[in-house]
Amino acid sequence: MSDATRLERIRTTIHAGHAELARAVARRIADVIRARGGRAVLGLATGATPVGVYRELVRLHREEGLSFRHVVTFNLDEYWPMDPASPHAYRRFMQEHLFGLVDLDPAHVHLPDGTLPRDALAAHAEAYEAAIRAAGGIDLQLLGIGKTGHIGFNEPGSGAASRTRLITLDTVTRRDAAADFFGEANVPREALTMGVATILEAREIAILATGEHKAEIVRRAVEGEVDTAVAATFLQRHPAATFYLDPAAAAGLTRVATPWLVDEVEWTEPLAVRAVAWLSGQAGRAILKLTMRDYVEHSLSSLVAKWGAPGEVNGFVFNALGARIRGRSKLPQGRRVICFSPHPDDDVISMGGILRKLVLNRNEIVVAYMTSGNIAVFDHDVLRYLDWLGRLARERGLAAAGAEALEARVRAALAAKRPGDADPPEVLDLKRLIREAEAVSGIGTLGLPRSAARFLDLPFYRTGEVRKDPVGPADVAIVRALLEEVRPDLIFVAGDLSDPHGTHRMCKEAIDRALAETGGPRPEVWLYRGAWQEWPVTEATWLVPLAQEELALKIQAIFKHQSQKDSAPFPGLDDREFWQRVETRNKETAETVDRLGLAEYYAMEAYVVE
Repeated sequence: MSDATRLERIRTTIHAGHAELARAVARRIADVIRARGGRAVLGLATGATPVGVYRELVRLHREEGLSFRHVVTFNLDEYWPMDPASPHAYRRFMQEHLFGLVDLDPAHVHLPDGTLPRDALAAHAEAYEAAIRAAGGIDLQLLGIGKTGHIGFNEPGSGAASRTRLITLDTVTRRDAAADFFGEANVPREALTMGVATILEAREIAILATGEHKAEIVRRAVEGEVDTAVAATFLQRHPAATFYLDPAAAAGLTRVATPWLVDEVEWTEPLAVRAVAWLSGQAGRAILKLTMRDYVEHSLSSLVAKWGAPGEVNGFVFNALGARIRGRSKLPQGRRVICFSPHPDDDVISMGGILRKLVLNRNEIVVAYMTSGNIAVFDHDVLRYLDWLGRLARERGLAAAGAEALEARVRAALAAKRPGDADPPEVLDLKRLIREAEAVSGIGTLGLPRSAARFLDLPFYRTGEVRKDPVGPADVAIVRALLEEVRPDLIFVAGDLSDPHGTHRMCKEAIDRALAETGGPRPEVWLYRGAWQEWPVTEATWLVPLAQEELALKIQAIFKHQSQKDSAPFPGLDDREFWQRVETRNKETAETVDRLGLAEYYAMEAYVVE
């Protein structure tokens, strides 16, 4: 073990991105299958994170001849009660992502049964354990990690000796799953899960985590003490457990967040900026007031040695951070700009302030809404608009019969819909129109004409479910066509990759692929965040100050998205409305700059130039 990883109690690997992580894990699974002569026993997980792994395993099967004919599988868990045909059933998930796409024998597939009556579950759990033993035990167990640190559905309080059983789901877990079920009220309260002891008996364990929202629980699982409050910490006792992380999920590890505390480092300028900003927070002093004693007491003597004196380091970092502040006069003027917005509100939520400044600077701006966002509209909003349409038709002598027929069809469809079901196409189309109208109103608040809005409606999103199709050539072609039409000098792209359903990440993938296919000069790419996280001051390329009235105008633009106000369908684990999150984050960024001793502003947006 190197000094850099000495605090890590589980072997941990960091991969460049989601795709690279998926390939590494899939290759490891393939190696296990081949090493066992094709007769491996695999423990499998569900959820968004392993989808890429399954996609790569399917590719290995189709292109490299990896056979699953003699593989035996056991899934970790299943909601209870759960109809196996439900779009939320893990049996259906596995069929769609792996089982139905490879040569796996259905007789070799084992999943907890969510259809059994309660009084049959104890015997079923014992039989599940017996089946694992009869198969010779699990060779490789695939895991994800929940925000509570659960593995499988082993919630806080699960013991090291726990076995397959029915468990009550933690409130955090149910809220985290709410997006998949179109609301927390529709999430089952119980689930069947393998126990901690069952998981630890696997010969090898691969645990996956991606995204900034997993960084804190990953750090706790890898570096913290073993604790029944965080089931993933029990993996520290396993001799062959490995965490597979992307950089965002690894960001909380000591070797990533504060590497100077665990090993000798090479002091690059970006690392020096991070270290001094961190030291300012630890010492409670502005950058220019940090002393030699502060550096010594916080293991940063080598940083002073490189620069020669505390004042030299302080001055360098102070100037480096100060140079990142860009008011309106330092922002682009008279350029062609595309703001790519994954959903029809990410533009105003994340960059409403700079959009207003770019309008005032007479830039030619197109706001490209990449998906319809229609699954995030409540049914009652559709009914409200239909009622308005019917009243308008009747009072103004319009085609009342058509409006009334439409309302009758939609009301019937919504009445027949079960909780968590996808909407029929006609309803989805109405929800799309609601969000498009809100988006036009939002950018109008910032001074942009309705002609600035482009609704791309990318095909990957059009499933009617939270689950999306992979980004394909049709998605890339639509984005490429816009790039070739506008020929932008500058584009804004969502770099906030922790949205609950992965749409931001998939939209960025479509943009990256389109840019690679587009000829001519490459536009400058600015990454924004805001709905779920904000860029830290030390990572930001540019910090854009907002006056009080500018933040107020940005919030007014967010208010135009009425279907997302008061109670958004997919809020994540943050109860606040989006405008409240934005107000807090933009003010906190400004307060951080103030605490560092740079300047005092009312609020700030942060951007990273790719």
